[in-house]
Amino acid sequence: MRIGIIGAGNIGGNLTRRFTALGHEVSVANSRGPETLAVLAQETGASAVPATEAAKGADVVVVTIPEKSVPKLPAGILEGMAPGAVVIDTGNYYPQQRDGKIEEIENGTPESLWVAGQLGHPVVKAFNGIYAAHLLTEGKPAGSPGRIALPVAGDDATAKAVVVDLLDQLGFDGVDAGVLADSWRQQPGTPVYGAELDAEGVTRALAEAKPERPAEFLATEQ
Repeated sequence: MRIGIIGAGNIGGNLTRRFTALGHEVSVANSRGPETLAVLAQETGASAVPATEAAKGADVVVVTIPEKSVPKLPAGILEGMAPGAVVIDTGNYYPQQRDGKIEEIENGTPESLWVAGQLGHPVVKAFNGIYAAHLLTEGKPAGSPGRIALPVAGDDATAKAVVVDLLDQLGFDGVDAGVLADSWRQQPGTPVYGAELDAEGVTRALAEAKPERPAEFLATEQ
């Protein structure tokens, strides 16, 4: 599978490592240019490319950048994807810690629904609640006791199935978390976020989620 990764931070870098190890053809990009990714490319065999090239020919594109940076992505960032390509959003909204105030999200739009609007393309929300280091160390074979499960939200069942399959390859179970409008159930401050539960635990945590954001994940007035 051809996978484009836009963002080479902790999550993007470790997904590059895992996906290349699994035999996928990975192109990875960041905002600073491919020359800054030479070490990661040499380590993994991934292709370091400009951000505008990451999606070219990709079957899956992973957007894994801060929310505040999404509107700054180059126009046409997703042009050239393979037909039926799946776009994964791993992002979280951290208004106090990083992103500043994003009015639509503050007013109740789930963050990945906002990202889809910014990109002009449907997304599947996944990988947002796992510690990046655990992508390298915590994967287990299917059926293993205590196998970590991750929620997967989106509006297209076929796209979600692609993501669940990738999770399985990485050593994690995928749990259908409903449509993208319900993806607030896995946002920061919800019971499932960062909990690293098994599939039963994820299902229970999603059901227990409340739509109100905790104060630490709301913007403060300046």
